[in-house]
Amino acid sequence: MTGFSISYSSERQLPLVAKQILSFAKDHHCKIWLLEGEMGAGKTTLIKAICKELGVINTVQSPTYGLVNEYLSPGAGKLYHFDFYRLNHEVEALDIGLEEYLYTGNYCFIEWPSKIPSLLPAKYLEININFVGSNQRVIHVSKHE
Repeated sequence: MTGFSISYSSERQLPLVAKQILSFAKDHHCKIWLLEGEMGAGKTTLIKAICKELGVINTVQSPTYGLVNEYLSPGAGKLYHFDFYRLNHEVEALDIGLEEYLYTGNYCFIEWPSKIPSLLPAKYLEININFVGSNQRVIHVSKHE
């Protein structure tokens, strides 16, 4: 497992954070990203910054109630954003076609992946966001195979 950590204290720093994560993921050819962190840690906000760096033309927002949002980027193609916070059973993820999304070769950003442990692929990028102060966050990024 390889990885790195980065801290930030302002949303203004997120474009740099997003660039560093994208560079790391590109080096490891990984497009399935699992984002963990407490409620309000900034998972969706980080995904917004990453999508902006990828040139997404849609409005990026949490898919909490619909479970999945699809975005389009002229350079990166289709991107999928999942939020499984409200899932009661893994079968709900299967019902929306999660497995098909995971094997498209497109970016898949998954919030609350701990809700679907048996459905996760073997190869993914894990991003953990932790509070270390009122505005300070530390992000740990690691690649798993």
